[in-house]
Amino acid sequence: MIIIGIDPGYERLGIAVIDKSPINGKETLLYSTCFKTLAKEEHSERLRQLVEEVLRVIKKYKPDTLSIETLFFESNAKTAMKVAEARGTIIYIAKSQGLKIREFTPMQIKVAVTGHGRSDKKQIIAMVERLIKIEEPIKYDDEYDAIAIALTAGAIKG
Repeated sequence: MIIIGIDPGYERLGIAVIDKSPINGKETLLYSTCFKTLAKEEHSERLRQLVEEVLRVIKKYKPDTLSIETLFFESNAKTAMKVAEARGTIIYIAKSQGLKIREFTPMQIKVAVTGHGRSDKKQIIAMVERLIKIEEPIKYDDEYDAIAIALTAGAIKG
């Protein structure tokens, strides 16, 4: 099973693709990145760029499943709305490509990766690094989050 994990955003979008072996149940990281858009661009242009990048990754790796974090309401409603729009466009493009959609709350992801729903970023990063081999250095938390989200889909049946 190949899973694309997305940490939704419109400025920074975490993307990870993992392969979960049906033989030994182990995951292999095929790809991960933090895709960035520029603040000077119009929001609609940033959404277009996100869609094109996600579609490129889907076409290259041919995942079966999209694993994406549910939106938790931030204190800034304007930002939350823009992230919701990005999330919606990503779900649409994945569904249009025939992917199964799996959505997880931040707490579900933390429990799946660390065993505890109140884990902080450092604990999540430490566990991700133990659970899956990462070849290239990771610069942004969004990329670790995307890997954790993909691992969650592999860990939780559904």
